[in-house]
Amino acid sequence: MNSGLFKAIKFLLVPVLLWQGRQVRRDALRLPEAEGPREGVAGTGKVRLRILIVGDSSAAGVGAKNQIQALAGRLSEALSQRLHGAVVWQLIARSGDSTRTSLAAVRKLSLHPADVMVTALGLNDVVSQVPVARWLAQLDKLDRAATRRAGIKHVVHTGIPPVHAFPLLPNPLRWVLGTDAQAYNQALSAWTEQWPERWWLPVPIEPDIPPPGNDSSVLMAEDGFHPGPAAYAMWAEQLAGMIVREIVPRLPATLPTRRKRREAQDTQPLDL
Repeated sequence: MNSGLFKAIKFLLVPVLLWQGRQVRRDALRLPEAEGPREGVAGTGKVRLRILIVGDSSAAGVGAKNQIQALAGRLSEALSQRLHGAVVWQLIARSGDSTRTSLAAVRKLSLHPADVMVTALGLNDVVSQVPVARWLAQLDKLDRAATRRAGIKHVVHTGIPPVHAFPLLPNPLRWVLGTDAQAYNQALSAWTEQWPERWWLPVPIEPDIPPPGNDSSVLMAEDGFHPGPAAYAMWAEQLAGMIVREIVPRLPATLPTRRKRREAQDTQPLDL
């Protein structure tokens, strides 16, 4: 379907979409973010990589009991196993965050030095109908802020989840948001090709819509909108494989985060 026809149909469906959106927000099961610290070290030995994860509720681990089962824990552990050493990680994420609010957080919060940033953003921008061009401009600002404040060398932007397969979203809302999400992903894929240090990875989760009368999905959390622990593990394995294969060989040699901090402290002038 061409974009002009889709926009015309979406315009005609606005009253239905607004009503369905209100119903979904009213009835949706609200799950908490994953428990546990938002930074840490996975593995032992020499620090092989430092990673910053920025995103919305999926990055915050909604659908998992703790951060060990969520994206941050799964990813840092998978990277540690592949790199045979320690991986230092930090998570900046909150349910409901858009790219704009994540940008504000990266500009404001204290960030540790990091080599790679992974983002999980865009779904809330789709729901809010942020124009694609504005969304990409905000991602560009986010990347530049992370590079300036944390020393990020490479960024992996993960795609927007397959909204068209969310089991508890009714049609036509599911169809409209799913089509918008696919357009965002196509634009993101093309956009990242402009920079050698920016990457795109589609979310490797395609939940089957359960048959009528069964709202459960093996991969999705019980709310029907967020990944469950198994989906987080799949997502992390895909990310870790890409980072180790494509990005790590391109990184300059880096000192462990803890040594950098100690050296910075040692160089502070003394008050005499």
